[in-house]
Amino acid sequence: MVVEAPGWHRVLPRAGHLARRAACVALAETGCAEAGLTVLLTDDRTMRRLNHTHRGKDKPTNVLSFPGGGGGHLGDLALALGVVLREARAAGRPPGAHFAHLIAHGTLHLVGHDHLQAGEARRMERAEARILHRLGLPNPWRGVPA
Repeated sequence: MVVEAPGWHRVLPRAGHLARRAACVALAETGCAEAGLTVLLTDDRTMRRLNHTHRGKDKPTNVLSFPGGGGGHLGDLALALGVVLREARAAGRPPGAHFAHLIAHGTLHLVGHDHLQAGEARRMERAEARILHRLGLPNPWRGVPA
Protein backbone atom coordinates (compact mmCIF):
# COMPACT_ATOMS: atom_id res chain seq x y z
CA MET A 1 0.00 0.00 0.00
CA VAL A 2 1.35 3.38 -1.02
CA VAL A 3 -0.47 6.34 0.51
CA GLU A 4 0.43 9.28 -1.69
CA ALA A 5 -2.41 11.61 -0.63
CA PRO A 6 -2.33 12.19 3.15
CA GLY A 7 -6.12 12.71 3.32
CA TRP A 8 -6.56 8.96 3.05
CA HIS A 9 -5.18 8.54 6.59
CA ARG A 10 -7.89 10.84 7.95
CA VAL A 11 -10.76 9.30 5.98
CA LEU A 12 -9.79 5.61 6.27
CA PRO A 13 -7.14 5.09 8.96
CA ARG A 14 -7.32 1.30 8.42
CA ALA A 15 -7.34 1.40 4.62
CA GLY A 16 -4.51 -1.15 4.38
CA HIS A 17 -6.39 -3.71 6.47
CA LEU A 18 -9.63 -3.17 4.55
CA ALA A 19 -7.89 -3.33 1.16
CA ARG A 20 -6.14 -6.57 2.11
CA ARG A 21 -9.41 -8.17 3.27
CA ALA A 22 -11.34 -7.08 0.16
CA ALA A 23 -8.61 -8.26 -2.23
CA CYS A 24 -8.24 -11.62 -0.45
CA VAL A 25 -11.99 -12.27 -0.55
CA ALA A 26 -12.10 -11.24 -4.23
CA LEU A 27 -9.27 -13.63 -5.04
CA ALA A 28 -11.02 -16.43 -3.14
CA GLU A 29 -14.25 -15.64 -5.02
CA THR A 30 -12.50 -16.16 -8.35
CA GLY A 31 -10.66 -19.32 -7.27
CA CYS A 32 -7.29 -17.65 -7.80
CA ALA A 33 -4.36 -18.51 -5.65
CA GLU A 34 -3.08 -15.75 -3.45
CA ALA A 35 -1.14 -13.18 -5.38
CA GLY A 36 0.45 -9.89 -4.52
CA LEU A 37 -0.89 -6.55 -5.58
CA THR A 38 0.05 -2.96 -4.92
CA VAL A 39 -2.53 -0.32 -4.01
CA LEU A 40 -1.83 3.38 -4.60
CA LEU A 41 -4.04 5.77 -2.65
CA THR A 42 -3.73 9.07 -4.44
CA ASP A 43 -5.55 12.30 -5.20
CA ASP A 44 -7.75 13.31 -8.10
CA ARG A 45 -4.99 15.23 -9.90
CA THR A 46 -2.69 12.21 -10.05
CA MET A 47 -5.57 9.94 -11.02
CA ARG A 48 -6.56 12.32 -13.82
CA ARG A 49 -3.00 12.12 -15.16
CA LEU A 50 -2.94 8.31 -14.91
CA ASN A 51 -6.35 8.02 -16.57
CA HIS A 52 -5.26 10.32 -19.40
CA THR A 53 -1.94 8.54 -19.91
CA HIS A 54 -3.30 4.98 -19.84
CA ARG A 55 -6.89 5.30 -21.06
CA GLY A 56 -6.94 8.58 -23.00
CA LYS A 57 -9.60 10.04 -20.67
CA ASP A 58 -8.82 13.49 -19.29
CA LYS A 59 -10.63 13.20 -15.97
CA PRO A 60 -10.08 11.46 -12.66
CA THR A 61 -11.76 8.12 -12.11
CA ASN A 62 -12.41 6.09 -8.97
CA VAL A 63 -10.11 3.11 -9.57
CA LEU A 64 -7.64 2.00 -12.22
CA SER A 65 -6.24 -1.52 -12.57
CA PHE A 66 -2.84 -2.28 -14.05
CA PRO A 67 -2.14 -5.99 -14.66
CA GLY A 68 1.16 -7.30 -13.33
CA GLY A 69 3.89 -9.01 -15.24
CA GLY A 70 3.59 -12.37 -13.53
CA GLY A 71 5.88 -13.87 -10.94
CA GLY A 72 3.19 -13.77 -8.25
CA HIS A 73 2.44 -10.05 -8.75
CA LEU A 74 -1.19 -9.79 -9.86
CA GLY A 75 -0.92 -6.07 -10.59
CA ASP A 76 -1.55 -2.60 -9.25
CA LEU A 77 -4.63 -0.62 -8.28
CA ALA A 78 -4.87 3.15 -7.94
CA LEU A 79 -7.73 4.94 -6.17
CA ALA A 80 -8.54 8.67 -6.12
CA LEU A 81 -9.60 10.08 -2.76
CA GLY A 82 -11.87 12.87 -4.02
CA VAL A 83 -13.71 10.66 -6.49
CA VAL A 84 -14.18 7.88 -3.93
CA LEU A 85 -15.57 10.32 -1.34
CA ARG A 86 -17.92 12.03 -3.82
CA GLU A 87 -19.27 8.71 -5.07
CA ALA A 88 -19.75 7.35 -1.54
CA ARG A 89 -21.60 10.52 -0.52
CA ALA A 90 -23.78 10.47 -3.66
CA ALA A 91 -24.69 6.81 -3.05
CA GLY A 92 -25.32 7.35 0.67
CA ARG A 93 -22.67 4.77 1.58
CA PRO A 94 -19.87 4.94 4.13
CA PRO A 95 -16.50 5.68 2.48
CA GLY A 96 -15.08 2.40 3.79
CA ALA A 97 -17.82 0.34 2.12
CA HIS A 98 -17.31 2.11 -1.19
CA PHE A 99 -13.53 1.74 -0.87
CA ALA A 100 -13.87 -2.03 -0.27
CA HIS A 101 -16.18 -2.27 -3.28
CA LEU A 102 -13.62 -0.52 -5.50
CA ILE A 103 -10.78 -2.74 -4.24
CA ALA A 104 -12.91 -5.80 -5.04
CA HIS A 105 -13.84 -4.32 -8.43
CA GLY A 106 -10.22 -3.57 -9.32
CA THR A 107 -9.05 -6.99 -8.15
CA LEU A 108 -11.69 -8.67 -10.32
CA HIS A 109 -10.37 -6.70 -13.30
CA LEU A 110 -6.85 -7.93 -12.53
CA VAL A 111 -8.01 -11.55 -12.71
CA GLY A 112 -9.78 -11.01 -16.03
CA HIS A 113 -13.31 -9.81 -15.29
CA ASP A 114 -14.74 -6.94 -17.30
CA HIS A 115 -18.02 -5.08 -17.70
CA LEU A 116 -18.00 -3.93 -21.32
CA GLN A 117 -20.98 -6.07 -22.31
CA ALA A 118 -24.23 -6.61 -20.42
CA GLY A 119 -23.62 -10.28 -19.54
CA GLU A 120 -20.09 -9.55 -18.32
CA ALA A 121 -21.33 -6.60 -16.28
CA ARG A 122 -24.01 -8.71 -14.57
CA ARG A 123 -21.49 -11.44 -13.71
CA MET A 124 -19.06 -8.89 -12.31
CA GLU A 125 -21.78 -7.12 -10.29
CA ARG A 126 -22.92 -10.45 -8.79
CA ALA A 127 -19.32 -11.31 -7.87
CA GLU A 128 -18.88 -7.89 -6.23
CA ALA A 129 -22.12 -8.32 -4.27
CA ARG A 130 -20.95 -11.76 -2.99
CA ILE A 131 -17.54 -10.35 -2.01
CA LEU A 132 -19.07 -7.45 -0.08
CA HIS A 133 -21.55 -9.80 1.60
CA ARG A 134 -18.61 -11.93 2.80
CA LEU A 135 -17.01 -8.74 4.16
CA GLY A 136 -20.25 -7.92 6.03
CA LEU A 137 -20.90 -4.88 3.82
CA PRO A 138 -24.05 -3.95 1.89
CA ASN A 139 -24.66 -4.88 -1.71
CA PRO A 140 -23.52 -1.86 -3.75
CA TRP A 141 -25.95 -2.73 -6.55
CA ARG A 142 -29.12 -2.96 -4.46
CA GLY A 143 -31.40 -0.09 -5.43
CA VAL A 144 -29.35 0.85 -8.51
CA PRO A 145 -31.51 1.17 -11.64
CA ALA A 146 -30.73 -1.36 -14.39
